[in-house]
Amino acid sequence: MKTVTEQERLLAATVEHLEAHGIGDLSLRQLAAAIGTSHRMLIYHFGSKDGLLRAVVQAVEREQLDALRALDRDTNLSEADLMRNMWKRFSAPAMWPKIRLFYEVYGNALGARTSTFLDEVVESWVEPLAAELKRTRGMTAGDARAEARLRVAVERGLLLDLVTTGDRASVNRAHERFIAMCEAQ
Repeated sequence: MKTVTEQERLLAATVEHLEAHGIGDLSLRQLAAAIGTSHRMLIYHFGSKDGLLRAVVQAVEREQLDALRALDRDTNLSEADLMRNMWKRFSAPAMWPKIRLFYEVYGNALGARTSTFLDEVVESWVEPLAAELKRTRGMTAGDARAEARLRVAVERGLLLDLVTTGDRASVNRAHERFIAMCEAQ
């Protein structure tokens, strides 16, 4: 059994709190009080509020990338079925708090223009997806990266649409059209 470190415990508590309450103008002191620690402990483990928010998004994204890798191991799945299964996972109502948190952190990082979060938010998905497209479709590196970037942008855009409008039927229909376009290539 793996022992949970203090940093991992604080990160999990932070994710849980932010999923429930959002970021808004939350200070490290307010967050620390809400999760039962001190702001100094958060700074010790994460360096800054920006570092903590980056760690939050990395933890959520790591969970999703691990899920993608697990699905990818099932060689019986077609590319379209893999896309559907991932969409089903990402778009599940239980994931909405994580999705909202992702977009809130993303928006804050764009506004601040100083966040290191922006350095990895796209590449962390483009790189592994491009490698997979290169392997499975025999694409050139440039074409695979362009295709991966397009897919990440469409999936994220549809997720944003879904959590904004709640119109699952329309967004699912759009996702199926996207899958059809990917299959037609």
